[in-house]
Amino acid sequence: MSTSSNRPGGSRRLISRFALVAASLAVAGLASAATVAPEKDANAGTKELRVCASNVEAPFSEKDSTGFEDRIAKVLAETMGRKLVMVRNDKPGIYLVRDQLDKKNCDLVMGVDVGDERVLTSKAYYRTGYVLVTKADRNITASDWQDQQIKDQIRFAVRFYSPAETMLKRIGRFEDNAAYMYSLVNFVSRRNQWTQVPGDRLIAEVASGEADVAIAFAPEVARYVKQSPTALRMTVISTDIEQPNGKPIPMHYDQAIGVRKDDAALVAEIDAALEKARPQIEAILIEEGIPLLKPNS
Repeated sequence: MSTSSNRPGGSRRLISRFALVAASLAVAGLASAATVAPEKDANAGTKELRVCASNVEAPFSEKDSTGFEDRIAKVLAETMGRKLVMVRNDKPGIYLVRDQLDKKNCDLVMGVDVGDERVLTSKAYYRTGYVLVTKADRNITASDWQDQQIKDQIRFAVRFYSPAETMLKRIGRFEDNAAYMYSLVNFVSRRNQWTQVPGDRLIAEVASGEADVAIAFAPEVARYVKQSPTALRMTVISTDIEQPNGKPIPMHYDQAIGVRKDDAALVAEIDAALEKARPQIEAILIEEGIPLLKPNS
């Protein structure tokens, strides 16, 4: 659910996408949400696979288990011969590691970056990247966020804490977009609280013509691009963001499953199951509309 660090410049790296932001909000004393206790397995002989999940992290995870990571978790559990137990709460996915996994309420988190420093990660089960979304009839084909086709656009719909904000600053569009960006969350302050623009809102803004370009991590918006009645173009960004320290902010990421650092046995079991279930998992990702990069493409 992309519980990772926002990728430098916004937070998913190089620890998990939103880890640094989550830590700062914890210091600010964010109120906790109640955890929904999982139902006990009626069949005591079946080992459980307890998955940390959010009720409010569409399209990754949803209360009715229609999120694409919910569906992958189901395939994983079946392949491992375990009973799937979704341990859900009403907080955003960025808090799953801190408030669920670390407290041993559940045993794994879907959709973290490979190498996320908070957890022990499985092998990657897919690789994808950040994308530019535009109206198809505008014929904007650039994959480089620094391309003049992109620089010439006026209004950008982006998620907070993400590399997209850094891109806008680099091309001189951040200040011009500030008021518009905050209008997408009804001008709610980001100070000491988690405030985010939903993926479906980003795509609706482009489809309606309110925004010229949306910039987001592909899994956040692919479903809505695919469902849009307005023809849209989704282009994977090809160029990383260079930084003065020489460490670029990458645009492509391997996605994995995270467990507690002392649970190597579970990771080994997950890795074996991921390999067996790869065709089913990729079918779910393709159905979702997520562009898969090598080694999955």
